[in-house]
Amino acid sequence: MLTTIWEQFLLIAREEAGSRVVETWLKAVTLTKWDSLHKTIHIKAPNTFVKEWIKSNYLTIFHHHLSRLLNVDQLKIVFAQDGETIQPMHHALDAIKIMPAQLIVPPEQQKKNAKLVKTAVTPFRHQLNKNFVFDTFIVGPNNHMAYAAAYAITQKLGKLYNPLFIYGGSGLGKTHLLHAIAHEIKNNYKDVDVLYQPADRFVNEFIHAIRFDKIHQFQAKYKEIDLLLIDDVQCISNKEQTQEAFFHIFNSLYDAHKQIVFSSDSYPANIHGVAERLRSRMASGLVVDVQIPAIETKIAILKRKAEFQHEELPDEVAAFIASTVNSNIRELEGAFIRVNAFAQLTKQPISLELAKKVLTHNGKNTVERHTIDFERIVKAIGSHYSYTLTDLRSKKRSKELSWARQLAMYFMRKLTDKSLHEIALYLGRSDHSTVIHAFRQVQDRAEADHAFHDQINRMKEEILY
Repeated sequence: MLTTIWEQFLLIAREEAGSRVVETWLKAVTLTKWDSLHKTIHIKAPNTFVKEWIKSNYLTIFHHHLSRLLNVDQLKIVFAQDGETIQPMHHALDAIKIMPAQLIVPPEQQKKNAKLVKTAVTPFRHQLNKNFVFDTFIVGPNNHMAYAAAYAITQKLGKLYNPLFIYGGSGLGKTHLLHAIAHEIKNNYKDVDVLYQPADRFVNEFIHAIRFDKIHQFQAKYKEIDLLLIDDVQCISNKEQTQEAFFHIFNSLYDAHKQIVFSSDSYPANIHGVAERLRSRMASGLVVDVQIPAIETKIAILKRKAEFQHEELPDEVAAFIASTVNSNIRELEGAFIRVNAFAQLTKQPISLELAKKVLTHNGKNTVERHTIDFERIVKAIGSHYSYTLTDLRSKKRSKELSWARQLAMYFMRKLTDKSLHEIALYLGRSDHSTVIHAFRQVQDRAEADHAFHDQINRMKEEILY
């Protein structure tokens, strides 16, 4: 039960406060206990800094939404940090009576609430992040194709790469590109009707249209749009009626040469629970991916973030944060926000010592779940190909063993900061050109074979997490 409540709370908080708040602060704490008798919930933070920051900035969100989800009034919340005895938290909100949410609206009340419900699910056509523009997007080898395609369609809307499908892991810049496309078009073409729509919001709006007999208005509105950007399209999986409605909207827009852009966490053919005819249409234009950035790109992202906030970020601090975060850009920026916030609150300059203090606890990284090293990569390769480190270091050249060795070299170069020479020596090779050749072999196959590309991404996720 607690896990479900916490997951629902994070989803709501993401909509209200934004992804950065959730990834940087709320996911840093855990819900440890629910005392139904005393209507008290217990939350543990990793350190005093995180605990006090959440209490100062996001306490209202905790009280309001956890009260609704737990269906209680006068909810009490107590915080503690690792190694600390939980003490009740005294706050003005503790005395406020918060009425439980009405999760099920009685039929006789639905018509009375129709206007309110409509407001809640109406798409936010102008709710774009003003910072998500092309000028603030850091381009690197991991995303240059996606960036080039996104910018190109703004020059020939509906005539080039239609639809455009951008896929990749969470927090790698897909939403940034969709917002950038919308901003570019809105700034240059005042009469173009632009709609950025997360797929889950599209689903909610469709449900509302059915419930209040407004399906014709729903369809008519979408068919008038000139540029439709659907974020996280995988969220329509296993929703047959929604897919049927979207199928007809897609055909209508496409036939009228209106531009359609999708983002997803998977290649179109690999999105399970979506009808084949819809998947084929998603893949009928240009499909590009975004990958985890190299350390140089991550440093550039951090420097740009600091510059935008008028902060000075020393090179050694940027390099440390970049090497600490190995998963995605969202967590990378979250780590910088935590370091910067700590520096401001304690009135200290940003330094390497300060960054280490904020991002490590008892010598352990508090941002990443694992440190990516050679041993971890070898273990992942072994789970797929049943080869040990001794096998990979051997001189044997069987086809499968050679391929497993090339994959190991590819991930070692992709996911670590080690030199080509270090990788070659670790795998018993004297010439670093072997590593270059292996990397190119895997990369070329991934570009030509979509199924293999997805396999590589799954293995990468296993290594990272």
